[in-house]
Amino acid sequence: KNNFMKKICLFLLFAFSLNGCSDDGFNNNNPYIPNYRFSTNINIDLPSFSALNFVGNSIYVPPQLGGSPGLIVFNSGSGYFAYDATCPNQPVTSCSTLITNGGINVVCPCDDESYSLFTGLSTLKYPLKRYRVEVSLPILRVYN
Repeated sequence: KNNFMKKICLFLLFAFSLNGCSDDGFNNNNPYIPNYRFSTNINIDLPSFSALNFVGNSIYVPPQLGGSPGLIVFNSGSGYFAYDATCPNQPVTSCSTLITNGGINVVCPCDDESYSLFTGLSTLKYPLKRYRVEVSLPILRVYN
């Protein structure tokens, strides 16, 4: 009986230790978007990025600064979100770069699907591919 209790305790300890591992909520497994390694700094005091000083604004960041076709960065009011600018439910083609109007949604021109920049979700299978953002104002470090 004592040996049985030890086995149960060890099993429970093992099960809880697996559950305690965290990925920070970043699930970047998408068959259409490669996992590029990058780190880029965005200075929101510069005119081209200054819209990010205001809640609800988003900007497109060109590809030379990170992400496959670039990045979409969004000020949610409670933090900054950065996403790959590739349509997450389309193979990479000439039409698969997301379009932002500077607001809270982006659109994939291939299928006219709209994605929320608050959640990264749409009605399709894959959400926007999200990257980490480290804030040290006026610098936003976006990386994966």
